[in-house]
Amino acid sequence: MLSGRLGLETARLPHADRHGLVYLDRGRLSVEDGALSFSGVGGGPGGGSAGDYVIPHQSISLVLLGPGGSVTQDALRTLARHGAGLVAVGEDGVRLYTAPPLLSDFSHLARRQVSLWADAKQGRMHVARRMYAMRLGELLPHRDITVLRGIEGSRVKETYRLSAQRIGIKWNGRFYDRTNPMAADLPNQALNHASSALEGAAAIAVTATATIPQLGFIHEDSGQSFVLDVADLFRDQITVNSAFRAVKAVQANPTLSIERTARRMVGEALRKQSVIACMIDRIKALFAPDEEAAPS
Repeated sequence: MLSGRLGLETARLPHADRHGLVYLDRGRLSVEDGALSFSGVGGGPGGGSAGDYVIPHQSISLVLLGPGGSVTQDALRTLARHGAGLVAVGEDGVRLYTAPPLLSDFSHLARRQVSLWADAKQGRMHVARRMYAMRLGELLPHRDITVLRGIEGSRVKETYRLSAQRIGIKWNGRFYDRTNPMAADLPNQALNHASSALEGAAAIAVTATATIPQLGFIHEDSGQSFVLDVADLFRDQITVNSAFRAVKAVQANPTLSIERTARRMVGEALRKQSVIACMIDRIKALFAPDEEAAPS
């Protein structure tokens, strides 16, 4: 199918042997002399310099195109020829705007996900317990999802309290009214915005691993249930800290937007801590055989 013109029949480097993701913003992705090239103007949050760069399209799995980025049809054809995807994302990966088809040369993670998810009594609980172990630092003996949610909820409340105390802001408890989100106080607004930003990063990780966003193990009803599961693995590490730091910054300078400040702080944490790469590793660990997986 489409033999020759797109080169889809040619051999490609397996994704397992590639370097993963490359983030590009504020520039133009095109093809020069047969090679994928990016002409950047610089000035992004990561401190990238202006200039022309050759992108090793044969050895990457996914290009993340951030704000100010544009792409030519030739570049898309070259990426397709080598089995690399392209997604449009928010700054530092805090949003996922578009997604490519599932990566074509592997399906083992998706098949393992479906197999475990379909076994509601054992497989689904098996993965849920692994997720709670990653979040809580220990594998709990309980096999009732309601009990696990209760234990995790109590620990989250304490995390909120201690984080607010450490950063130096007032905390009156978690409150969120979906019908009127602006009714929440500043810390709760910041948590909402930070959570949304982290979910964008989790959507990128789910896309990169070709897993299925609808099939969650703790979250159940959302069309992004597995994305929410993955985001929650990093809630304490990224969301709470970034949100409360944003509140502190806005209190010091009321002219700042709490939404933008929280999103930027999450983006900075994502970049500095290589969170999306860590999310991809966690997804692989969740679906690994028992002897290969360990809480981290």
